[in-house]
Amino acid sequence: MASTERGATYGEVFAVREFQVLFGSFALLVSGDSIKMLALSVLVYAESGSPGLAAAAYMAGWLPHIAGGMFLLSLADRLPARGLMVAGELVRVVVCLLLAYAGLPVWAMIALVLATGVFAPLFGAARSAMLPDVLPGDAFVLGRSLLGMTSAGAQIAGLAVGGAFLAAAGPQGALAVTAALSALGALFLRFGLPGRRPRQGSAPGRGAVRTTLRVNRTLLADRRVRGLLLASWTPPLCLAGAEAMIVPYLGGQGKAGVVLAAAAAGMAVGEFAVGRFAAPALRERLSLPLALLMGVPWLAFLATPGIVWSAVLAAVSAGCLAYQLGLQRRFVDAVPEEVRGQAFGLLSTGLMTGQAVGAALVGVAGELLTPRLGIVVAGVGGVLAALALFRPLRPEPPAPAATTAAHPAARTP
Repeated sequence: MASTERGATYGEVFAVREFQVLFGSFALLVSGDSIKMLALSVLVYAESGSPGLAAAAYMAGWLPHIAGGMFLLSLADRLPARGLMVAGELVRVVVCLLLAYAGLPVWAMIALVLATGVFAPLFGAARSAMLPDVLPGDAFVLGRSLLGMTSAGAQIAGLAVGGAFLAAAGPQGALAVTAALSALGALFLRFGLPGRRPRQGSAPGRGAVRTTLRVNRTLLADRRVRGLLLASWTPPLCLAGAEAMIVPYLGGQGKAGVVLAAAAAGMAVGEFAVGRFAAPALRERLSLPLALLMGVPWLAFLATPGIVWSAVLAAVSAGCLAYQLGLQRRFVDAVPEEVRGQAFGLLSTGLMTGQAVGAALVGVAGELLTPRLGIVVAGVGGVLAALALFRPLRPEPPAPAATTAAHPAARTP
């Protein structure tokens, strides 16, 4: 593997067979989830005729993340990662087939997605925690970069393909396609990954909920870990709020779709550029300026830009999400290895919850002011958040070489 001083390359990362499996199964997962939520929304609207219920169905898969993140994440370190990921895919297979063919009433469909969504953070945490084992050193950062790019691309592809399947086969057919993608992902994971022992055994006398709460408190009490979590959560909160105002600002879903697609493309380009062309030390130095810059484009909405400039500004802002690459190595180093799965699950849960909170808060600002000014408020919030978090966003000083110099006996002859 490449040294951390010169940095890894994408070619070296893709040469690792276990990463190939994780990467391929992740692409299938994101694409399938995009198709599933779109098809479910259409199915619920067809059954109920209610736009509100259709919107609730579309968001139902994400809402339970906070419950799973608060109460179940310790299982990510106490159960085998491969088994957890395979179980997650099989749960999606069963859910999609039930939604498509069981003839459930609307309330039961939404309840099913909510109930099974509680476990989604656990399955995702198992995947994230395995990545540093598969890709040590700087290769891990590039692996996270590739998964970020894949997430953006697969969401766009999933929505486009989902729309095509909905037109051709209806929501039931689209849900069946998602079940097939999940089954394929389960096969990839089961036969492509070796079995690994869990990071820790089951603690006698301690249930999953109690252990999860205790470890979450411990992680958040650690100043270094807490700072990195807040630095990872807060700027994207403002970005999500700004993007939530694009539809009312432009007055149509068609125009908003162009802008949001440009944002997803900008995110992928930013992840690639920083991951490919910035050395490890430079990535960490870029975290603060990129986090600051992420809020700046939204301030330009004071000038009421049209669709073209809106797309450009959204792409630039989303491209700055690459600031998180400079935090990845530091986060792995900061958390104890035996609770790494829970730590990554907490990171993901905070991101999901924060984006929902950001959309809600900026939505309130848009109601009280205007959608355009709501976007500006989100930009101001993003800049202020980056300034407030300048300490964890700055690179950490190198390991104390002075200590070694002060103790000549510790030097290697």
